[in-house]
Amino acid sequence: MQATPDNATFSTGAREFLNSCRALIDARLDQLIPQEAEEPASVHAAIRWSLFAGGKRFRPALLLATGQTFGAAPDDLLRTACALEMIHTYSLIHDDLPAMDDDDLRRGRPTCHVKFGEARAILAGDALQSIAFQTIAEDPALPPALRVQLISEIARAAGTPAGMVAGQSLDLDAESRNATKAELEGIHHRKTGALIRAAARCGAIIAGANEELPPITDYAVNLGLLFQITDDLLDVTATAEDLGKTPGKDARSRKATYPALYGMEASHAQLEVVYQATGAALERIHSSTELLRSIAEFILERRA
Repeated sequence: MQATPDNATFSTGAREFLNSCRALIDARLDQLIPQEAEEPASVHAAIRWSLFAGGKRFRPALLLATGQTFGAAPDDLLRTACALEMIHTYSLIHDDLPAMDDDDLRRGRPTCHVKFGEARAILAGDALQSIAFQTIAEDPALPPALRVQLISEIARAAGTPAGMVAGQSLDLDAESRNATKAELEGIHHRKTGALIRAAARCGAIIAGANEELPPITDYAVNLGLLFQITDDLLDVTATAEDLGKTPGKDARSRKATYPALYGMEASHAQLEVVYQATGAALERIHSSTELLRSIAEFILERRA
């Protein structure tokens, strides 16, 4: 499947937009990731098992949505969007390992380490992280200085002290004890929110909308929190078929979550507060934000 032309546009409805982005991202990922027959075949098979398991592609879609909002050409956005999905998938592979969350189901199928063994899963995650940064570094559509800026943005979001790895570490530290509100938000802003924040910021950066970075960052920070609170609620209420992963593990592992700290009713109320904050941030943006508003509403409606 070919990338959309520079003058292509997507629907402003979130569901339709996400569906169109999923097909586009999957087609480009298939080009960027080595085929299973290429050596080392076992590592490439493990990567493809996890990467093409039917994920929502939310983070790359958010990058595309933000870039579109500020007038970027789709071809300028696509490789960085794919890199974000690689980073996200690597984090899921490693999160699922027995030494971490010890999950055996992800996106409705056996986790990478269950299918291929722990060693291959670790290597698959490591390789995905490397390929992600290579994908941006070798992007012919973007000038070198911009590629470096994007790599820096995503590396900060993936690592420490304010990134995904830091969030996972803090999440492990908070197990089996009563976390405070500040600790809970710190975990969520890092573990889930950091890559969501990077997705929105990278879309704006590629579009050259640097003056819009403060409000788009505020939007994305609240969007990430909205996403995670919804996930916390769904872990309590949804089935394995709905989630594509094992429900109820947060409670069994005594994870720091909104329902555990506040209860279900107060968690739903907090969702509304955070949702309103996404809208307030968008009010400060000078471009049309209909699509970004629709995405926030789509996340809100996921709750059960």
